[in-house]
Amino acid sequence: MDGDWAAFAPLDDSTQSRAAPPETRPRGLRRRRLLRWAASLGIGGTSLAGYAAAWEPGLRLKVVRHRLTPPGWPTGRKLSIALIADPHCGGPHTPLARLARAVALTNAQKPDMVVLLGDYLADHRFVTQRPSMRQVADVLAGLRAPFGVHAILGNHDWWEDAETQAKRAPLPHSIMADFAGAGLPILHNEVRAVEHGGQKVWVAGLGSQWAYGRRGTWHGTDDLPGTLAQVTDAAPVILLAHEPDIFPRVPSRVAVTLSGHTHGGQVRAFGWSPIVPSRFGNRFAYGAIQEGDRHLVVSGGIGNSIMPVRFGMPPEVTMVELG
Repeated sequence: MDGDWAAFAPLDDSTQSRAAPPETRPRGLRRRRLLRWAASLGIGGTSLAGYAAAWEPGLRLKVVRHRLTPPGWPTGRKLSIALIADPHCGGPHTPLARLARAVALTNAQKPDMVVLLGDYLADHRFVTQRPSMRQVADVLAGLRAPFGVHAILGNHDWWEDAETQAKRAPLPHSIMADFAGAGLPILHNEVRAVEHGGQKVWVAGLGSQWAYGRRGTWHGTDDLPGTLAQVTDAAPVILLAHEPDIFPRVPSRVAVTLSGHTHGGQVRAFGWSPIVPSRFGNRFAYGAIQEGDRHLVVSGGIGNSIMPVRFGMPPEVTMVELG
């Protein structure tokens, strides 16, 4: 879950300025709302509280699969993509050893491609220990896939760099250097042509839509038109966008948009979450979503934000199987 959840949800689809929605509440009220909702499900009981605060977020890790065939996808072509979203690496729930477990689980699926969707370090108030960004990148560098490993940054990665925030720098260079040093150069509003076994796809990486913030207004560094303009032929396009709110603006030329950011609401029951960090609420909270001839997959991610709990939304490695 990113930042203060709905507090920073944008109101419009522009790439420049996004104001907090009118339903925004102070952090304490949002936390009380979540706790009241949890109590109504019985999570306030000792056993369920332990499950939500320890077992599910700290010990469970599953593989979730989505199978889809986008319109225009080449006949007979198959492509499996593993998504690692929002590890928010740090104790108590996601130390480096747990991230390494996620890497091993991902490699065991033998994906054709791996995508890293941002928000790599924990920053909630309950963090007991935090690795460096380079340590996280070094663990992620253990991922293996014939079509490569492709990474973007999330909003928290921008917020991590105080100098970038203060100067409104165009890129968080220190974080990008850490990933590049580990052999994982970040895609920022750019595309990468990937070929293997005679097949070609374009991987397009979008800048964060919530990169900078001040006084409740958030500014993105995303440039969807400029990014897609770099595609030079008819090969399929896979779009990586940390925040799913961009999806209504994504053209059908894109085979599938892959996102994280929401953690599936982090607390979820009967397909609904009480708090989702999106102006669209539960519409883009989690899972495989199709609107018209366009496809979006939102991973539930691995880590936590704000509250170190998960209930009904175990940490996951997400597999998207195309064709």
